[in-house]
Amino acid sequence: MYTLLSGLYKHLVQKDDYFLLILGLDNAGKSTYLEAAKTKFKKDYKSLNASKITTTVGLNIGQVDVSGIRINFWDLGGQEDLQSLWDKYYAECHAVIYVVDSADRERMDESKEVFDRVIGSEHLIGVPLFYTCGPDGVHEGIDWLVECVKRNAANRPPKDADFS
Repeated sequence: MYTLLSGLYKHLVQKDDYFLLILGLDNAGKSTYLEAAKTKFKKDYKSLNASKITTTVGLNIGQVDVSGIRINFWDLGGQEDLQSLWDKYYAECHAVIYVVDSADRERMDESKEVFDRVIGSEHLIGVPLFYTCGPDGVHEGIDWLVECVKRNAANRPPKDADFS
């Protein structure tokens, strides 16, 4: 009986889980974007001071609830050696946020090449893509992506993200 009631409770209150990749070159501002998203969408979230955010080696994970769904962010390290691992996440993601450091003019061509490789992946066909030059407009960008992943749920349904 407990199992039945527990399952019913989870079904009634559990939110659909969607996974968004945050990609871009190293030091482009991906982790800063993630911190800005958590600050905008989580009540009482104490954001890290921008000077304390360091280069991601591997993966940062963040989670926010927006418009009745749960968004799980995968902020992947942008170092050249780590970019080869990105495609391992493509099949599981529901959207991509690509961050460009508009102040880093010397790396614009490199960023464009990486961006072209990302959007050229067959695993990302039909996946919403949001392109940004930093944490400005986080709220509007996330709201747009939420609407896109909801509309695209028939093609890429939400996942069961029970990490407990």
